[in-house]
Amino acid sequence: MKIKFIVFFSLYLLLNTQIITSQELHITPRPQKIITGNKSLKINSETQIVFDDDSKIIANNLQQYFKDEFNLNLKTTDFQNLKINFINFKIDKSFAEESYELNVTINNILITAKNERGLFYGLQTLKQLCSYNANFSKYEKYLDVKVVKIEDCPRFKWRSFMLDEARYFKGMKQVKMLLDEMAFLKMNVFHWHLVDDQGWRIEIKKYPKLTEIGSKRKSTQIGPLQWESPIQSAEPHEGFYTQEQIKEIIQYAKERHITIVPEIEMPGHSTAAIAAYPWLGTSGKEIEVPIKFGVGKDVYNVANQRVTDFLKDVLDEVMALFPSEVIHIGGDEVKYNHWKSSAYVQKYMKENNLATPADLQVYFTNSISKYLQSKGRRMMGWNEIMGHNLHHYQNKNDTKTTQKLAQESIIHFWKGDVELATTAASNGYEIVNSLHTFTYLDYRYKNLPLSKAYSFDPVPEKLDPKYHNKVIGLGCQMWGEWIPTDGKMHYKVFPRIAAYAEVGWTDKKQKNFGVFKKSLKNLQNRWTAKEIYFAPDDFVEKK
Repeated sequence: MKIKFIVFFSLYLLLNTQIITSQELHITPRPQKIITGNKSLKINSETQIVFDDDSKIIANNLQQYFKDEFNLNLKTTDFQNLKINFINFKIDKSFAEESYELNVTINNILITAKNERGLFYGLQTLKQLCSYNANFSKYEKYLDVKVVKIEDCPRFKWRSFMLDEARYFKGMKQVKMLLDEMAFLKMNVFHWHLVDDQGWRIEIKKYPKLTEIGSKRKSTQIGPLQWESPIQSAEPHEGFYTQEQIKEIIQYAKERHITIVPEIEMPGHSTAAIAAYPWLGTSGKEIEVPIKFGVGKDVYNVANQRVTDFLKDVLDEVMALFPSEVIHIGGDEVKYNHWKSSAYVQKYMKENNLATPADLQVYFTNSISKYLQSKGRRMMGWNEIMGHNLHHYQNKNDTKTTQKLAQESIIHFWKGDVELATTAASNGYEIVNSLHTFTYLDYRYKNLPLSKAYSFDPVPEKLDPKYHNKVIGLGCQMWGEWIPTDGKMHYKVFPRIAAYAEVGWTDKKQKNFGVFKKSLKNLQNRWTAKEIYFAPDDFVEKK
């Protein structure tokens, strides 16, 4: 009996020691399973990085990392001639998508995954293991890495960051910086909000005025009162991406295993386009690109075939650029008074048996979905595309609809209660949850502190478990109205982006805000070195 107790107690101490040691590993997002050992592996100039056809790019990436971070020049080779002291990669098709295993022994390091994407995520973990959890001897030039086995996979398949550049154009350097940080944190979707009322940022060759006119505004609303501010900058703002620049950014993202999902707003948030081509609007009047933020002065006249042809032409050029299966069409905040006051639109509605403006919006949206499907793509939109009444300015009767949204649509949930999410899920729609109170990065830290961002669960608490698999992930949104400078954007995004990365990747039972905060110190050092101006610790929880 005494022997059994000693054995049991010894195992208990061992297991708890491993748990404590595991908690001390600083890796963001937190891996699902970590088993640590007491010994270590030395990485030095004699260490080889072995690759095959599936891992050559990964190997070169790792080689560059050791050179930049530790001034260690490791050799890469496609022929393994060492029995010890090497880093290797292995493809195993039995692994789940995006999962990986990282195994550090006293002799070597092995990363195993289903494909190159899984190897890439294993590489990010290895980098954090080496940079933040190992000892480096500058004099003897070796890196001492503790023995560890990490088994890891993401909780959600959609882990998105959105940048709105319609309000303030940021440019390629900032976009590439964001893609780098997303990749390091294993986020896989860059949602690019390229058009809105206050600016059109993508070159469309068939309609050059979209950028000649729509990408420029003569002034911008500024000031501490924000939405209520009467202050103007009195300075013009402009900028757009050429199609060649977009191709370069798409390739940059691809190398980091990030899919770029473009958002082309329709039928609302369309003032910049209407300023370029007034015939697109419901009123037909000439208007300017707005200098104030908020919902614009007109919406597309979707009853006009010429307008729907225009939108399909735009989508054709967008699809020719972006390989993403998903195309986001916005669909939010459409003020129905424009359609209600138009005799042309009202006649069209009667001819097509559309009783309400919401009927018209869903009818139009379905036509766009059908067009995208014919091109092998899939439509995504904010949850107004279902006809939901989310806004005080809408008449409840106007938002009633008998139209059924195309089944293939992805619902981007941003506003409303769990009943709306349940309605979408129970009707078979996939959902990306971006509930604004938890994921809108334009919100002040006092309204959305780091701890609240970290606490977000994309699966609503009261959602019936049988619908949980319909929630495919989350997005965090950097809306652009109040980020006139790059530094202001950095302050809003960092460190909250790290919290969302862990929300998207790590199982709930593995999450721990205290451990996350300790790991965050290493990310802050990384951001400082890269001149990313993150919000300091005494601000991210400011009341």
